[in-house]
Amino acid sequence: MRALIFDLDGTLIDTVYAHVFAWQEALAEAGMPIEGWRIHRRIGMSGGLFTRAVAREIGRTLLPEEARALQRRHGEIFSRLLPVRRPVPGAVELLRHLREASVPHGIATSGRRPEIDASLAALEVPGDMVVVDRGDVARAKPEPDLFFACQERLGVAVEDCYVVGDAVWDLLAARRARMLSVGVLTGGYGLDELSRAGAYRVYRDASELDASLDELGVLP
Repeated sequence: MRALIFDLDGTLIDTVYAHVFAWQEALAEAGMPIEGWRIHRRIGMSGGLFTRAVAREIGRTLLPEEARALQRRHGEIFSRLLPVRRPVPGAVELLRHLREASVPHGIATSGRRPEIDASLAALEVPGDMVVVDRGDVARAKPEPDLFFACQERLGVAVEDCYVVGDAVWDLLAARRARMLSVGVLTGGYGLDELSRAGAYRVYRDASELDASLDELGVLP
């Protein structure tokens, strides 16, 4: 059986556009207005890498204290915009199906605890599920560290892992980890974009992925 390593935001939880709006508001408050579509293309990066991308957009270097203040303000606004987390269609059922079938799986996210705790609760994941967050690794996506850490905790080989993600940053990190990747459309990236980024298969959402696990050789 192959193992599945899931991204969280946009892949299992419908949070991408709340992140976009939260970053946009935080940046505007700081006198750095940036168009929403530019922000969306960066969602899935680590917060630190995101703020460096912002620096390129505005044409000047952000001081460390500015970057920390932006990340903190983004978290505050995000919690206000989305106090209740909602799984994408089929996500809870998919994870339950994998548990019942004893298929190794885990979550590797650029988010941090305790911010991700509400999302994990909405997914009804058990306490012993493998979850790797930004605080567990030195570098986040598009570096492969999160996926390697999750693979090691699952106790499976690199070549036996699929990465499931909604953003090109997930798929780039998967390629760098030498893992096959599967794309889902629930984060706003299109089929062509995910395919060009290296997705082996692209599905509409977790529900369609759940119905297609046999295509991946995960279930007989």
